[in-house]
Amino acid sequence: MPIEVLAFLNAPTAAPPHVVGAPAWSMVDVREPQLSALDLAATRGDGIFESISVGDGHPQALEPHLARFARSAAALDLPTPDLQAWRGAITAVIAALDPAAECWVKTVLTRGVEGDGRPTGWVYGSHSPDFSSARTDGVRVVFLDRGYRHDVAKTSPWLLQGAKTLSYAVNRSVLREAARRDADDVIFVSSDGFVLEGPTSTVLLRDGNTLLTPSPELGILEGTTQLSIFEWAAGEGFECRTALFGPGSVREADAAWLVSSVRLVAPVRAIDGTLKKVDAALTSRINTYLHAQRS
Repeated sequence: MPIEVLAFLNAPTAAPPHVVGAPAWSMVDVREPQLSALDLAATRGDGIFESISVGDGHPQALEPHLARFARSAAALDLPTPDLQAWRGAITAVIAALDPAAECWVKTVLTRGVEGDGRPTGWVYGSHSPDFSSARTDGVRVVFLDRGYRHDVAKTSPWLLQGAKTLSYAVNRSVLREAARRDADDVIFVSSDGFVLEGPTSTVLLRDGNTLLTPSPELGILEGTTQLSIFEWAAGEGFECRTALFGPGSVREADAAWLVSSVRLVAPVRAIDGTLKKVDAALTSRINTYLHAQRS
């Protein structure tokens, strides 16, 4: 069985299908070209996606991911995704992968070829990279100004803050900037001084017995993995809440993490070149819980 699988959806939304009477999705050769050079994903980055962690054949938080997928589509005025078709394609891709302890699936929906009126959709599945070092040793981060106020989602909703879009040039650029500063990752800060998110992650802090994360109302993605952590942590006696806080709170917190669907929980071990203590015990407990959720 393969370690990479690709399925294209025939009718990813309520728009007309690409081929009348064809199956809802078809497996295609991941090594062969499949996307039109005129697709707006290629020419404009006009589309949305989700990355879903898979453990021992089971997707983590599938329904929250699909719900966020639909919200992103609405934000971009894309046709509503046919979630039943997407569930089926995701399940089929996972089943077609060579079994592994950790895999991941990426769902992509684009506006399609300009003027055609039929969105393009596909599901890609693969074995996951080895994130053991990031999960145990931690990551070095730098703060970078995102250039927007913390209330930009309310003042300028057309900027699509909080939607998971394919327009990732900035998110890739900041990682190159982090590397130039001898760091691994980034925490975005609003122009008026509030912590937002990472380019591919949610920020999580521990202050005593309280876990804190920035609110999605700041125009950031609602973290599916962070929500799972809060559900677990509440049962473990932690107080869990969203809050407005600045870089100083991250520096002074008892522990800080970057949380994402595939990498899971990576402790922050340095900020702007200054070492930060890692809560190895709680990190291990959270990652153990997340692994259990995926199996």
